[in-house]
Amino acid sequence: MSKTTTTGDTPVAAPEDQDLGAAGSQLSTAPADTLAGGPSLGVIGWARWFWRQLTSMRVALLLLLLLALGAIPGSLIPQTGQDATKVADFEKNHPTLAPIYDKLGLFHVYGSVWFSAIYILLFVSLIGCIVPRTWQFVGQLRGRPPGAPKRLTRLPAHTTWRTQAEPEQVREAALALLRKRRFRAHVVGDAVAAEKGYLREVGNLAFHIALIVMLVAFAWGQLFKSEGNKLLVEGNGFSNTLISYDDFKSGNLFSVDDLTPFSFALKDFTGTYEVSGPNKGTPRTYQAALTYSEGAYGKDRKTVVKVNHPLEIGDSKVYLTAHGYAPVVTVRDGKGNVVFHDAVPLLPLDSNVTSSGVIKVLDGYRNAKGVTEQLGFQAFFLPSYAPGNEVSSTFPALLNPVLNLEPYHGDLGVNSGIPQSVYQLDKTHMKDFKDSKGLQLRDNLRPGETLTLPGGAGSITYEGTREWANFQITQQPGSGWALAGSLTAIFGLAASLFIQRRRVWVRAVRGADGVTVVEMAGLGRSESAKVPEELGDLAGVLYDRAPGAPEPEDPPSESPDPQAVPAEGAEK
Repeated sequence: MSKTTTTGDTPVAAPEDQDLGAAGSQLSTAPADTLAGGPSLGVIGWARWFWRQLTSMRVALLLLLLLALGAIPGSLIPQTGQDATKVADFEKNHPTLAPIYDKLGLFHVYGSVWFSAIYILLFVSLIGCIVPRTWQFVGQLRGRPPGAPKRLTRLPAHTTWRTQAEPEQVREAALALLRKRRFRAHVVGDAVAAEKGYLREVGNLAFHIALIVMLVAFAWGQLFKSEGNKLLVEGNGFSNTLISYDDFKSGNLFSVDDLTPFSFALKDFTGTYEVSGPNKGTPRTYQAALTYSEGAYGKDRKTVVKVNHPLEIGDSKVYLTAHGYAPVVTVRDGKGNVVFHDAVPLLPLDSNVTSSGVIKVLDGYRNAKGVTEQLGFQAFFLPSYAPGNEVSSTFPALLNPVLNLEPYHGDLGVNSGIPQSVYQLDKTHMKDFKDSKGLQLRDNLRPGETLTLPGGAGSITYEGTREWANFQITQQPGSGWALAGSLTAIFGLAASLFIQRRRVWVRAVRGADGVTVVEMAGLGRSESAKVPEELGDLAGVLYDRAPGAPEPEDPPSESPDPQAVPAEGAEK
């Protein structure tokens, strides 16, 4: 048996040697560039040339690169749809760049004309590339592997030997062997033709189809998405209506009617922390006990929402995103009438939940002279107060809560028509209260303690502390399709990279001396060591079933005898 031989590169043969024919064709569904020399004159020629260029793989990759580059400013520059406040701050701080960015659409990248153009061109390019390749591949699956070329020894990997077995027996053995190895095989004339590795093209097509699915899912999600936040104090509830959100943003095609009808209430929030060691203060448990109902007349159900474990209701998901404390305070005027009683959420400043905020008394308060005023209290909350540490809390849990208050009176400016944050105090038209030493009044209160305002102006009492949780309610249609598309793209790309499409031919014919000559050859879509290795393995198995015959002996050569006597009449 002769050894399997390979060549480093596919030889560039003369025209008379290029006899592979159909045997070397259709190993790929990539379209041939028939217009490489340029389009013919005329509108139709230019249209065909443009379509060929747009649906080529290199243009699709270029558009994909441009799409990735275009997403960079959307990540680095504040976007109007995500945070209009940051955009306003950027315009204020960069008066020169802001108009240029605005004209280029960099404040709304994903809705800009140029980004949409890249997006649509990539979409069209992928479809124009996939549809003909899919149709061609279906045709290949319905057909059979092409017959063997005339000269198998011209292929990159081949082998040959002689055997005493009949040609029909060799072909039957080869057909059974190749089918057992999961080749698509059949007999064509005096040879067996087989092919394997169709999953390579399936993976390639699946990868590109998955890209289209991801593009559609991304566009669908951006157009119909909604996202809002709601801060709830223990005991309060939320209904999924637009007016109930603290802030809300949505896609261009989103409608209020698309909101999933449901409601929920925060019954209790539980947070536990490491009490010792290097991770002291690190959260161990963050969970919110909710009671929720679906629809207007749904039955109440109980559930627990944790970080990264949202509540799913229809197409909406409720995520737990933040936590803090809300001191309960009671404000009375000089006559002892209650003018304010509520839990006021304060915003955390550090990992130990040192919090700050404002308590605003807008209506119902009159000072000692009976004049209507408004009260404002700058508040700092320390859940674990340590004597001597007046600045921050030493632990995030409620071990020794203290509420620090600075009272002011006057006009809060809420009636000016200018929006203001509930967590900030506008002191422009406010006056502070003075203590007995003429200094600004400021005091620490523990639960149950009261701060009396000077001059009979009233008092404020720290009643206790509730906890609050912030929830993000999202509605992202198409996310499931995007996940399925990304997984399909990964497996499709892996199949197209690691599966080799190849063909094998086995020819068995009777030689001039009556002995069967067996020829085997393999051809892959690209140069790979796998083709000759697999061919050698197949040849070894087939050789065991059709053992080699001895090579014919060469006839003895007739050399003249130097001592022979010349025949009579021969020339001397």
